Parts: sequence; structure tokens; C-alpha cells
Amino acid sequence: MSNSLALPYADPDGLIGLAAVVATSVQRCPAIAALSAGRFGQFRTYLAGREVVGVGIQVDQVDIGVVARYGVPISDLSGQVRAAVAPLVGGRSINIWVEDVQTPGDRTVTDRPGLPRAE
Repeated sequence: MSNSLALPYADPDGLIGLAAVVATSVQRCPAIAALSAGRFGQFRTYLAGREVVGVGIQVDQVDIGVVARYGVPISDLSGQVRAAVAPLVGGRSINIWVEDVQTPGDRTVTDRPGLPRAE
């Protein structure tokens, strides 16, 4: 059981910035089709009218909700995301939640309008 304090509302000292950088880094991974807020919207970071969808920052962990590209082994997806995120999160544990898979022929997956897709 985790001792972490949930931080659903990011402090002005940089957690929203950290969440945004993590989101951008994850979106650049070839195995990732999109970020996902999760079935219950649990993967988000908030700050006064803004939010970063797909990344939840807590004191000791980072939760990342993703939509995987079809055909990519989960071990490859996990390796890509961890390699992209580990240098950014200051030793926090990284939890990756695969919420869906984008299959061939699917429209481009986006979880929320307005969340830029990094190319």
C-alpha cells in the first residue's frame, strides 16, 4: 500500500509543468497512439482551469494512461515510456496503464480535444 499523498490539484511550484513535459515525452514514443484520462478520469493533473490529461503526478509516483498502437508488445511500450519519463520524474515510480489499443483502420485516437499530439 502506498503512503503517497494524492495531488489531484498541482501546486504552482512546477507539477503542472512536470505533467506537461511527461505528457509530451510519452506522446513521442512510437508505441503510443494517445494519452488517456482513464475509464474514471483518474489520469489527470489540474491547475486553476488547466489540466494535463493522461498523466497523474503524485508525491512518490507518476501514473500514465495510454492508448497503445496495435502490434507493439507491452514490454516494448513499457520500455519506451520508462526511458522517456524516468529522467524527468525525480525518482518517482512510474505506473503505465494501457487503457485501449488503436487497431489498423481506427480513426486517430485522441482523448481530449485541445491536447496537442507531439509529432
